[in-house]
Amino acid sequence: MSRLNKDNVNFDKNYDVIVLGFGGAGATAARFAADEGAKVLLVDSAPEGYEGGNTRYAAQMISTTEDYGSEKKYFAALTKPMYADQEVADTFVEGMANMSTYLQKYLNVEHPYSYKNDFLNNPKFGPFHKALVDNTVEYKELPGSEKHDVLGVTLGFFDAGLWKLLRKEVLKRDNIDVWYSSPAKHLIMDNDNNVVGVQIEHEHVLRNITANNGVVLATGGFENNQEMIEDYLGASKLSPLGSLYNKGIGIKLGAEAGAQMWHMNNFESLGMLHGMAFKTEPGTQGRLILADWKALNEGSVFLAGDDGSRYYPEDETNRHGHIYSHGYWKVPQNQDHPHIIFDQKQYEKFAEKEGNLAPNILEKVIKADTLEELAEKIDAKVDVLKETVADFNKFAEDKHDYAYHRNGESLTAFDEQGPYYALAVQQTVLNTQGGPRRNSRAEILDSDNQPIGHLYSAGELGGVSAGRYQAGENLAECLIFGKIAGQNAAIPKQKISGLESYKCKETKPDAESGASEHEEKTPEFTAGKNQYIGTSDEGMGDTMTVRVTVDDNKNIKNVEVLKQSESGIGADAIKTIPKEMVEKNTYDVDAVSGASATNRALKDAVKKAIEKAN
Repeated sequence: MSRLNKDNVNFDKNYDVIVLGFGGAGATAARFAADEGAKVLLVDSAPEGYEGGNTRYAAQMISTTEDYGSEKKYFAALTKPMYADQEVADTFVEGMANMSTYLQKYLNVEHPYSYKNDFLNNPKFGPFHKALVDNTVEYKELPGSEKHDVLGVTLGFFDAGLWKLLRKEVLKRDNIDVWYSSPAKHLIMDNDNNVVGVQIEHEHVLRNITANNGVVLATGGFENNQEMIEDYLGASKLSPLGSLYNKGIGIKLGAEAGAQMWHMNNFESLGMLHGMAFKTEPGTQGRLILADWKALNEGSVFLAGDDGSRYYPEDETNRHGHIYSHGYWKVPQNQDHPHIIFDQKQYEKFAEKEGNLAPNILEKVIKADTLEELAEKIDAKVDVLKETVADFNKFAEDKHDYAYHRNGESLTAFDEQGPYYALAVQQTVLNTQGGPRRNSRAEILDSDNQPIGHLYSAGELGGVSAGRYQAGENLAECLIFGKIAGQNAAIPKQKISGLESYKCKETKPDAESGASEHEEKTPEFTAGKNQYIGTSDEGMGDTMTVRVTVDDNKNIKNVEVLKQSESGIGADAIKTIPKEMVEKNTYDVDAVSGASATNRALKDAVKKAIEKAN
């Protein structure tokens, strides 16, 4: 990819600031640039309704601290022995120390919820959420951790609560235009290596847009770029848990400008079995497993790597995929085709509905009458798999796992006779940290540690985490460095020689709707006899709209989802829940596991429609 020079392009439109990426960091940067008086263009490669980056899919945890000095120690210990830029670290910690005030002042959160004070021991949470709360501070053994806390803007998890607030702040500002489905292609530079614009593919046309004061790269990581996954993380397969639109364009754009890269091999994972999810098809989201599902790590069951051998203790506490390794915590070496191995009695535990977080998973089970046959079916080495089972049985007999020190009481010997089973899993990737290096002013640096003119970054792209990761840091980073990047990008710069001679062609707002480019186009839905419209903002995506048809006795006859932008498991849930509502004649039906926000939105929207009918 080669950069463009301003002398070789014709410009189509002019802005003060261009922000690339409409996720948490980009939304924050655009909002604060606009508040400085800048005219802002915010673009995202995702279609409308699917923007949000990983902020939309995150647990909505935001790191904070009760004490600045203690947090400095904690962040330093998390990074050690890796290098930490002290000015960047101090800026980050300062922001975390003031996070409660930030949320109240800039996002109108009347009462930020503390995990220590509001979430811990809260009776509303079940095992799934309790596991999150119990492990809020992930490295309790490190100095300074006792003062660390996490905030939420709602009393919930995975509800896109923070994302919705950030999106709302963008869309209500008249000096921000938003372009969806508009991937950035190139930076446009002048002869002094200043960034003066961006080439963007908008409505299938390449547009060259000037940025008078600055460009902010907030395009997220490279979780969905297989080449980068292999080159930087040394992994053949990783299952993304968040946005499917993070493809590493920010790294390519930064390279065009001569940016220095950092933290390229650092990434986070999530889920039970240390970042494992059941195998999915390429290009789809992994299914998060994050709760006390005992059938995965208690009994005659273990996780096998490519050759059929175990490679870490299955019951170790999840730390965003990191496991203990000789005094440090690291994401384990990626396996190409790992499997969960178990016998018949463990199969029956999987089949139990009570406590099973993936009720349909046994449809994907691999069955064999012998270990030899199972090894062949999963492409493992027969001798290795048989030896692993034999060792496991010995450990179970002695109640001591000599190899990986899993709790001996959790081991049960495998049956001497088959059948035996396997379930294919994949290591997940929550987000990557690598990208252009930034300083404390969110300026992107070149190979000599000098700022590249007019170029800034925020969020996951070039994140500050160099080693172990603490839950909530990435969202805190989006807010802290998003604000810094947006404000610095908005500061008027010295005019670029020759740039003012280009007359930009101003594109017009949508002539049919008359709406400005940042306003949402709200479709009007019709309702006939005995039909009622209901909406909800409780889901992961934008507003969900349903149309409910009832008979003369107010019984539910049909539930239509007219508008929604849920994804992953949520999108699948929408295909089944309406039918169940009709069959049971109620909006209050059982939730689909793993799609709690979508369930909540659909039930809320249908409930509102039924209330109109009544």
